[in-house]
Amino acid sequence: MKASDVMNREVVIVSGGASLEDAARLMVQHRISGLPVVNDQGTVIGMITEGDLLKRAETGTAHRASWLAAFVWPGRVAQDYVRSHARKVDELIDGDVISVTPDASLAEVVAIMESRRVKRVPVIDGGHLVGIVARADLVKALAKLIPGSGAAPAVTDAQIRERFLKEVDGQSWTPRVAVDCEVKDGVIDLHGLITDERMRPALRVIAENTKGAHRVRDHLVCIESISGAVVSQGSDDEHAAA
Repeated sequence: MKASDVMNREVVIVSGGASLEDAARLMVQHRISGLPVVNDQGTVIGMITEGDLLKRAETGTAHRASWLAAFVWPGRVAQDYVRSHARKVDELIDGDVISVTPDASLAEVVAIMESRRVKRVPVIDGGHLVGIVARADLVKALAKLIPGSGAAPAVTDAQIRERFLKEVDGQSWTPRVAVDCEVKDGVIDLHGLITDERMRPALRVIAENTKGAHRVRDHLVCIESISGAVVSQGSDDEHAAA
């Protein structure tokens, strides 16, 4: 999927010359945590977010720098003063425009959100703002893609087992030669040896996501890789599949 598939095309924006009061009012009115900031030509010049409005003199949350900080880092202290006393939107933004194109993959969007620690990314095409992707948009896309409980074509137990083992084979962390399963009436029974307890829920997730599976039972045995001593055994409890 691409950014254009999940982005919100009705973007609430704010002018760089607008007051912070106007920006705050827009966020509250539209229940959003950030706004793209545009100049007189409509070009995106940055973002203003709730985080930019947290440390303010009006609410008594502004950071008070020590004399030592003012002596060692006068520029940083001056910058903090601007953030807590500024009156206009463009006084808070740094001009670093973080954006993606409509063709950007969702993997790229998520990578930017994580690396730049932002919750929403403007989508720009040919210099024009065409949408915005927020974390909520990604969650909505996920909700549509997660397999539901609706009717599905009948699948044989042999096909379920084949699908499970194929997915296991495709993972680099799975102890394929030591793990197997039995399938009867759509119920997957996991058998075999694992050397790390974290593999247990991962293998169970593979089974739960196998098309045609109804339930999963865990009989896996976790052993210490060097001594072969048993660390833990599956509880045999059933887990519902997708």
